[in-house]
Amino acid sequence: MPAVPRTATISRLGAAVGAQGIFTDPADLEPYINDWRGIYRGGAAAVVRPATVEQVAAVVKICAETQTPVVPQGGNTGMCGATVPNAGDNPVVIAMGRMNRIRNVDPLNNTMTVEAGCVLANIQTAAAEAERLFPLSLGGEGSCQIGGNLSTNAGGVNVLRYGNTRDLVLGLEAVLPDGRIWNGLRSLRKDNTGYDLKHLFIGAEGTLGIITAAVLKLFPRPSSNATAWMAVPSPDAALQLFSLLRQQFGDRITAFELLSRACLQLVLKHIPGTRDPLADSHPWYVLTELGDGSPGDALRSELEGALERAMEKQLVLDAALAENKGQSKAFWHIRESIPEAARDEPGMLYRHDIAVAVGQIPAFIRDGQAALEQRFKDTRIICFGHLGDGNLHYNTYVEGRLRSDAAAREAHDVTTVIYDIVQRYQGSFSAEHGIGMAKVEELKRYKNPVEIDLMRMVKRALDPQGIMNPGKVL
Repeated sequence: MPAVPRTATISRLGAAVGAQGIFTDPADLEPYINDWRGIYRGGAAAVVRPATVEQVAAVVKICAETQTPVVPQGGNTGMCGATVPNAGDNPVVIAMGRMNRIRNVDPLNNTMTVEAGCVLANIQTAAAEAERLFPLSLGGEGSCQIGGNLSTNAGGVNVLRYGNTRDLVLGLEAVLPDGRIWNGLRSLRKDNTGYDLKHLFIGAEGTLGIITAAVLKLFPRPSSNATAWMAVPSPDAALQLFSLLRQQFGDRITAFELLSRACLQLVLKHIPGTRDPLADSHPWYVLTELGDGSPGDALRSELEGALERAMEKQLVLDAALAENKGQSKAFWHIRESIPEAARDEPGMLYRHDIAVAVGQIPAFIRDGQAALEQRFKDTRIICFGHLGDGNLHYNTYVEGRLRSDAAAREAHDVTTVIYDIVQRYQGSFSAEHGIGMAKVEELKRYKNPVEIDLMRMVKRALDPQGIMNPGKVL
């Protein structure tokens, strides 16, 4: 069992990172022991902010020697409490924000080597300055850090074309639970020299080691983009629309997002400066974006023609095509603001980051609504997500339950209703947000026992003392 850090341990950590790299005052600890949604709160003996991989290694080695629990932390923007330290463990938080250098950009190889504390938006900007694209795009990209994105295998809106974060990585650097540094920063696209070890750390949520740097894939920057906000009569129509557009545009579709009217109403209510893109209200909407190398407005004209045909088939009721980048950003601002708007509602929102096969999305939405309405007196469903890759955020408020009520926060009845349906559809109860502390029990209930056993074997092999992010995932 990990030990509680003593004064001597804290002194050694301070010597390893310098006075500017360690906090112990309770006021300074506050931003690091709470999650951004106000759901989880923990405690820590200290927050350490290393500036180099050598400092990370020194800190972890001290923690291993003293059996001190370690909680790696990026931008602390996660949805499942993976970066919030458990109060009872009294751990050391290792915050990666000072390790924020872009070490190298190689446009010819289409790669970029970055440190784990780099903010995602800054990586996107550096890629653009090199006339390249780093396609990972999330609502929290202005504050989330790439180490956290890697540790949760983040998805985002461009998975349809470019894949999850796992698909965007060629090499990693990581500090192991005993303090050793593994340098796997290779920028090769072909390397069959044994196990591909980087995939152990991607998606492991800091339970197997600390990612300190990565070699990321870059892509040619599209010279032409087209964005459309469309009203559709139903999720079935949205799915047919996706099929129609996919047949014409192929992988030029970078994103295809579905959202309900309830989502738009939340954003209009809580996010200043937003407005409904269409004159009339509709039950469902689709936001799509295309990109390619065609000159001028050719892509936009092609999309406009496709939407006219979709309207003839009554798959689209109304549509607004972005006239410029500003209007496109306004459309995306609505989509990306849904989690923030939901946070500002007083009710307890039960969040379900699920995935089913793309063709099953409409049936799942219907089954989920029917089951919730049968079980609970009043529910309000906030359904949105990445229809193109089968990932939905199928969230719900239950009348009378408040976020301030501990019983409501800890209840699993709503979640069990949805996840049982997901299981029936052979889907996933965690598509892109990870497990953290929020879904530990669900992992035990829904994950195959053999898979759980294999995960525990890997955990014991790499972290036999159990000091890395205790209480998370397993």
